[in-house]
Amino acid sequence: QAAKSARTVVIAGIPDGLLHDDVMTDILVIHFQMSKNNGGDVEEVTYPTMKKGVAYVTFEDQEVVESVLKKVEHRLEDRRLPGHYPLKVTRYCENVSSFIIYLVVLPL
Repeated sequence: QAAKSARTVVIAGIPDGLLHDDVMTDILVIHFQMSKNNGGDVEEVTYPTMKKGVAYVTFEDQEVVESVLKKVEHRLEDRRLPGHYPLKVTRYCENVSSFIIYLVVLPL
């Protein structure tokens, strides 16, 4: 099984404050398990995070990450949401996030 970081994507653009965090987590799991979204089995969703509107989705298989990243447009849709929300899906990279943390905590 691939390292957790290789099976994780970063999701940005989640509407903040509309629903309970656990409800939004459920919606994200459903979205990323659907075949129409090139999804697959979700192992874990980390939401909320330190950044507003951002979540981390970890899949059971690394192939799903590649598949999800190939989808041109992810739109979060659910009957519990008042509208459709475009999501930005990017590959998780430990180096980038630790570098960003470094810049924020220790400005150059």
